[in-house]
Amino acid sequence: MSEPTLSGVKEDDNLALEYNTNNVKKAKLNSTLSALLDDPVLADVPKKPTLSDVDTLISLELGSAMRVSVIKLDGTSFDVAVMNSATVKDLKIAVKKKVNEMEQSKMGHRQISWKHVWRNFCLSHQNEKLLNDDAILLDLGVRNHSQPLQLQYSSCRCAGS
Repeated sequence: MSEPTLSGVKEDDNLALEYNTNNVKKAKLNSTLSALLDDPVLADVPKKPTLSDVDTLISLELGSAMRVSVIKLDGTSFDVAVMNSATVKDLKIAVKKKVNEMEQSKMGHRQISWKHVWRNFCLSHQNEKLLNDDAILLDLGVRNHSQPLQLQYSSCRCAGS
């Protein structure tokens, strides 16, 4: 058996040091991020934001995204942010993320069958059902803070998502 060389030991020590340094940096970043997210000014940032979430919120501030209200069947509502160029499918994805996040914070892990939801319910704007997933929201009259979208029962099948 060969004994470890001096350079091999140094290499292992450097890897361990680098690993510990990365863990410390990650812990500091998570701590800072947690403190920032508790700030009331950043209340609309999700608890575990993705780069896409942050990008959309920055775009919202710059005017290249819009905040849309969605009214659920029980009369409660919530807001989602989507880019100005968003399609109905993008809106459905934002709704899915927001509802999952709200359910997670209220009840812990809960699985929603979104296939079932979009098969039986549609989003509508000004009494017009948004059935075409590829339709651009601006072309349908959906604007920043415009009339809220409603989730309603669909007698005809919505396009899947």
